[in-house]
Amino acid sequence: MKTILFSLLVIYSSVGWSQNNDVELWYKSPAKDWNEALPIGNGRLGAMVFGEYNHENIQLNEESLWAGSKIDNNNPGAKSHLKEIQQAIFSGDYKKGLELSNKYMVGTPPNIRSYQPLGNLYINYDWGDNEKPTSYKRSLDLHTGIAKTEYIINGNKVTQEVFASAPQDIIMVSITAQKEINAEFVLSRNFKADNENRGRRKKATFPDTLYENRYHQTKGLAYYSGQIIDSYSPSQGPAGKHMRYTAAMKILSLDGRITAFASDTAVGYNIHSAKKIVILLTGATNYNINKLDMDNLINPLTICNKILAKAAGYKPGELKKIQMQDHRSMFDRVSFSLGKDSLRSMATDERLNRMKEGKTDNHLVVLYYQVGRYLLMSSSRRPGRLPANLQGIWNDLYFAPWNSDFHTNINLQMNYWPAESGNLSETSVVLTSFLRKLTVPGAVTAKEMYNANGWTLHHLTDPFGRTGVADGVWGITPLDGSWMTFSVYEHFLYTQDTTFLRKVAYPLIKGSVQFVLDYLVKSPEGYWVTNPSHSPENTFYVPGTGQKEKSQLCYAPTIDIHILNTLFNNFRDAANILKTDNKLVQKVKQVQDRLPPLQVGANGTLQEWIHDFDEVDPGHRHMSHLLGLYPLNLITPKDPVIFEAARKALERRLANGGGHVGWSKAWIVSLYARLLDPEKAEDNLNDLLRKSTLPNVFDNYPPFQIDANFGGAAAIAEMLLQSQNGEINLLPALPREWKDGSINGLRARGACTVNMDWKNEVLTKVSIKSDKGGSYLIRYKEKTKRIQLKRGERITMNADLRTEKIRS
Repeated sequence: MKTILFSLLVIYSSVGWSQNNDVELWYKSPAKDWNEALPIGNGRLGAMVFGEYNHENIQLNEESLWAGSKIDNNNPGAKSHLKEIQQAIFSGDYKKGLELSNKYMVGTPPNIRSYQPLGNLYINYDWGDNEKPTSYKRSLDLHTGIAKTEYIINGNKVTQEVFASAPQDIIMVSITAQKEINAEFVLSRNFKADNENRGRRKKATFPDTLYENRYHQTKGLAYYSGQIIDSYSPSQGPAGKHMRYTAAMKILSLDGRITAFASDTAVGYNIHSAKKIVILLTGATNYNINKLDMDNLINPLTICNKILAKAAGYKPGELKKIQMQDHRSMFDRVSFSLGKDSLRSMATDERLNRMKEGKTDNHLVVLYYQVGRYLLMSSSRRPGRLPANLQGIWNDLYFAPWNSDFHTNINLQMNYWPAESGNLSETSVVLTSFLRKLTVPGAVTAKEMYNANGWTLHHLTDPFGRTGVADGVWGITPLDGSWMTFSVYEHFLYTQDTTFLRKVAYPLIKGSVQFVLDYLVKSPEGYWVTNPSHSPENTFYVPGTGQKEKSQLCYAPTIDIHILNTLFNNFRDAANILKTDNKLVQKVKQVQDRLPPLQVGANGTLQEWIHDFDEVDPGHRHMSHLLGLYPLNLITPKDPVIFEAARKALERRLANGGGHVGWSKAWIVSLYARLLDPEKAEDNLNDLLRKSTLPNVFDNYPPFQIDANFGGAAAIAEMLLQSQNGEINLLPALPREWKDGSINGLRARGACTVNMDWKNEVLTKVSIKSDKGGSYLIRYKEKTKRIQLKRGERITMNADLRTEKIRS
């Protein structure tokens, strides 16, 4: 089988992949710190490559390596005090509601522990004193997923390539030199306190966490095995020996001499007189996703041994070809151009600095879009089991900001906004699989906290499946589970896979509906409402207190109305397609008819709460009351009053400093795309690149947080193609600056693939291919056309939407 696969790869290679470096990050010097290093990943393993010519650092991650343990953090007093809390909020006694909620609803314990690094591979070269390269380039080719470092030192040309292979589940490091070199390869995991973090994170005080690491050399394998030992923390949970892990390294190919070593702090090889060196790396833990827990029957060392033994059966060239074919089979589904790139000679960091001077750069827009897709497929795909967290998969800190958790009050949702439109549908399957596991503890939370059926979760979770209220009272957001189901239904809308709908999406949605129906309570106004709840992380002044009292706790915030309507719409549509649950559908319809309406405040903006409260921070980073505009499809030009109120709400946020963090700015771009305002969408996209983008194109919250990379990619796609509310809208928010361009491979709801070309801001050609067949309403500016396509059929049209060609 291996021989056949390799033969096919040779044939494929002889035809040739396009040597197109239009999506390459490149730099003229090594990374000075982690924010300049280049990311690689295969969904489970990640690495940051610094490109150092003296002391290379390849920082390693494995997706499931977390401190902490599984625990039921549901507050035992929640259910018996729920009605008292609800009544306090209904009566306007927010202070009492806060006191009761702090005592009886916040999780026990309230916090989680952090995602952690796997370790580092250091490569120390012996070049002699003060030797520096006479030429240097480091790069990341997004088409291939290969991070390359090339330089000449002492007249010796050296090339290093690093990639993460999904088919083989390894990281491969290959070094080729024209002349013989000596180098030390050191594999290590040494804990350093976060206050030694080169200024990249805020300092904080944490409970003690220890690490048992043991370093070994055996049978051609250099590895360390360790275990996280957490001390007891009243805010984080029990003490104990928790996650076990292993990182392992194997030499695949070498033409020099080797000496192995192991110490109390490191393990590795001293290599002498070599021109070609190929190293394989992998890592594993004893995490079992089916249990949402550690599993003592899993031996991380055994897993690493099996992975490396399998990969060692291939030659380096074979592994590289397999990696390239696999990577490009996903990444190359979408190609994007905004005309000729006249700045190709400028390094990526130089171009970003040029933008900070106020200039524009269309190619950086293309690059940012494709970086978002690259990062998503690198942090959320098989062999990975966990979804992309707040940092995707890349983290070098033992106490990461926000613990690199799965934040479900917009951040985890935003991570997957570009998945379907960006033709990376399988990345969302990883999220869905995790979400299905969470419904088990989520059902316990629903029953123990709210005496409700179905399942729920609140504003964050971790690999151990905590679904109670975390952090503080602001974590009381019981509809975040409902919100998480939307990406699952989006997967159906984009694929039209009714088997997936029946077996996966519908049970998830139905379980959320069952919870909601039990949780909703009648308000004094006679509506079915959520209580208690929040408009995520935002605060209002309590009426009648002269701005002396503030509250986040409330009932029926506007975001909940958006979530409830979308959940109910999705459920009713899915039940109709599957022809099931008629009685439950009727009950949902009756409740939905008595949900609160959207309201316009005295200042003309869409209200964020059920009452017209004064905001404490009018420029707040969250814009939760605009969720119905984007990514949902509830606020449209068909209701001009609400549509205009949403526009004014967005303008007010911006006028008061909103969008000052990366993910918030990315969201603003999509909101303006839905408002059909291309110039403001572009202005905010440029701000995202100028103010919230690190040299390696990671999002800078600050600090690094990956959601804006994904939200920004989704926003760019939304400017070029929209497919909500029953129509496919071509170039709906195309800025004047993007006058010439093309994009191929975007996906539209209804299981369509769309290719477009435009010149001088005018569509010249569009091609639409339907996977399953169906009727589609196509819009371009004021023109509309209804088309009917068969399964697998493609239609090509011009700017007047006149058919040029139909073929199967």
